[in-house]
Amino acid sequence: MIRVRFAPSPTGYLHVGGVRTALFNWMFARKTGGKFILRIEDTDTMRSSESFEKQIYQSLRWCGLDWDEGPDQPGPCSPYRQMERFRQGVYQEYFQKLVKLKKAHFVIYSKENPKKEIATSAEYPNQYASKGHEITIRFPIPSGQTQFEDLLKGNMVYENEALEDFLIMKSNGIPVYNFAAVVDDHLMGITHVIRGEDHLSNAPKQAQLYRAFGWEPPLFMHIPLILGNDRTPLSKRHGGTSVEYFEKSGYLSDGLMNYLALLGWSVDDDEIFLFAERVNAFSLSKMTNRSVIFDYRKLEWINGQHLRKCPVEKLASQYSQWVKDTGRDLETLGTFNRLSTGRKEYLLNICREKVNTLEALHEFTLPFLLKDDQFPYEPEYVQKYRNHTMALEILQSFIVELDQLPYSVEGIEKALRLTAEKTGAGTKRVFQTVRGAITGRMITPGLYDSIYVMGKEKCLRRVQRTMSLVSLNAEG
Repeated sequence: MIRVRFAPSPTGYLHVGGVRTALFNWMFARKTGGKFILRIEDTDTMRSSESFEKQIYQSLRWCGLDWDEGPDQPGPCSPYRQMERFRQGVYQEYFQKLVKLKKAHFVIYSKENPKKEIATSAEYPNQYASKGHEITIRFPIPSGQTQFEDLLKGNMVYENEALEDFLIMKSNGIPVYNFAAVVDDHLMGITHVIRGEDHLSNAPKQAQLYRAFGWEPPLFMHIPLILGNDRTPLSKRHGGTSVEYFEKSGYLSDGLMNYLALLGWSVDDDEIFLFAERVNAFSLSKMTNRSVIFDYRKLEWINGQHLRKCPVEKLASQYSQWVKDTGRDLETLGTFNRLSTGRKEYLLNICREKVNTLEALHEFTLPFLLKDDQFPYEPEYVQKYRNHTMALEILQSFIVELDQLPYSVEGIEKALRLTAEKTGAGTKRVFQTVRGAITGRMITPGLYDSIYVMGKEKCLRRVQRTMSLVSLNAEG
């Protein structure tokens, strides 16, 4: 059975590069009927934290990735936190095995200068340990070559003289990354290690450990890192990089995961898709070895496609949850939630046509949700339209026409066009004067739909409020 793993360290928020790695592992496991395992590599005890571990779970679930085995999903290889495995003595047996095979040795350090080596030993140096010297275990690289097959990069060959000997156990007894990863991958039956090419430098060391133990190594695949526009690894200097950042910025998980799937996987047809529906099309042979650039504008465009395709009832739920989670305008959220289902969905449908994120959607919905005396007028509207000499006549005429026609999208359009005809002001001036009168803004969803979804009473109240300001300005 195919068994793959995603093994993040809980030392910070989950990076989108890590999520992409998890995505490709997940898709490979689901395509092959295998298992996707979540392992927490928390041996960096100074930087690891429970809060970051919880954030990893939350981020993966938000992204739509589930796991078959993990810290909160016990399986045959439990536990799935490395420090728990350390405390259970999992690694000690394998330290001892390498030492016994004379493929690793103890290193003793000076008490005065803990970084200075003073001796090595094939046996545990009790006499030094009893005197308080720090002890580590080092793995010496043998002579010759190290070779392994990479599914993306082909046969990899390293001259061992270019590789440095490395520690496998710290002085506190905790295994270093390369050792713990090899032991855990072997014991957990990992068949494929799909990860970023920043781990390529670790691969020859890990290959040497597999050889020293006499174990069959998993198949490796090192995928190109996600780069910023300056072709350096994507980091905060390029913009937001964590899953949490994109979630809080109003991206849909479907949009983010769609975009990440395109960064390294060659898709044959439409590039807008739900990743879970493309599992059967996924293949490691379609992975690319080319560098991939994170394009924030492309991500936003793809997210916009998902925003408009999302079933409106699902979007309403996601929108409400996003406003609640980010704590933005909770009063208007209450107003939104009190709308009838039909009115709520109509509002979202007209507002999402011109936006790409939930944050932008929120900005578009605000004028409809604020109280009639709360919404502000944009300075440009005030200057160009509300202060114009024809503003009062246009608004008075519009009220008359609107009151005489059915309150429907068609009736609203006719009222606006009759107002333009009777005042001689032209459709642009009429439309923009009325648009700003009911929303305070120059750019909104379609005007007919905006007036309709607002409701006749609210629309008339807002027009009358604007008229009173126009009259007040005229008197002044």
